[in-house]
Amino acid sequence: MRATSSHSFTSLALKLVGLIFVVASLVDYIVLLTPFNIQDRGWQLNITTQMVEQGIVPLVGIVFLLLGYWLDANADVPAEGKSWQDLRFWALLFSSLLGLLFLLLVPLHLNNIGFARNQALQQIGDRANQLEGQVNVQLQQLSAVLNNDQALTQLEQVIKSGQYQGQKLQEPQLAQLRQQREQLLKLKQNPNALNEESKQALTKIRSEKLKLEQGAQREAVKSVVRTGLKSLLLAIAFSAIGWTGLRGILGGGGGRRKASLR
Repeated sequence: MRATSSHSFTSLALKLVGLIFVVASLVDYIVLLTPFNIQDRGWQLNITTQMVEQGIVPLVGIVFLLLGYWLDANADVPAEGKSWQDLRFWALLFSSLLGLLFLLLVPLHLNNIGFARNQALQQIGDRANQLEGQVNVQLQQLSAVLNNDQALTQLEQVIKSGQYQGQKLQEPQLAQLRQQREQLLKLKQNPNALNEESKQALTKIRSEKLKLEQGAQREAVKSVVRTGLKSLLLAIAFSAIGWTGLRGILGGGGGRRKASLR
C-alpha cells in the first residue's frame, strides 16, 4: 500500500513539475516575441539568442513529464484512452515542433551573425577612414603653417599682446598658444618630424582598426558556437524525444502503453 502511494505521489510530482516547466517556457517565449518585429535583424538575433538560452527549460519539463508516465507504465496504470486525450501526446507534439523550430533557428542565426559582423566591420572601417582623413587634414594644415612665416609671426604677436581680434585671452588660452608655438618651432627645425608623427598616428589608427576587426570576428565565432551549436543540439534532442515518443503512442493505437516508452 505504501509502495503504491509513494509511486502515485512521485508520478504526480514529476508530471506536475514537468507541466509547469513546459507552460512556463511557453509563457516566456510568448513574452519574448512581444512586440513582434520579424523584419528587424537585431530583434531576430536577440530573440534567437534568448530562446536558445532558455531552451533547456522545456526540454527538462518534457523529460520530467515523460518520467511520470514511465512510472505509471511500470505500475500498469491504464492509459487515458485515445492518443489525442493523452497529455504525453501534446507534450511530444510540442517537443517535435520545438525540434523543428530550433533547427530552423540555426541558419537564421548564422545569417544574422554574418550580417551583424559585416555591419560592425563596415563601421570600424568607416571610423578608421574618418580618423585617417583627419590626420591628413591636420598634416596639410601644419605644413601650410610651417611654410608660412607670416602665420608664425601673427601667432607670436597674439601671444605677446594677449589679445586676439580685440578680445583679451585668458591664461589657459595663452598657455595653449605657447605650447602650439613651441611645437611649430620644433617642427620647423626638423621638418621630417611632422611626417614621422603623421606616420605614427596613421599606424596607431590602423593597428586599432585591426584589433577591433579581430574582436568583431571573435565575437561572431563565439556567437555561432555558443548559440548556433546549442540550437542544433536542442533540435536533435527535442526531435528525437518527440518523434520517437509519437511513433510509440500512435503505434499503440491509444491502448496500453508501448514498452519502448517504459
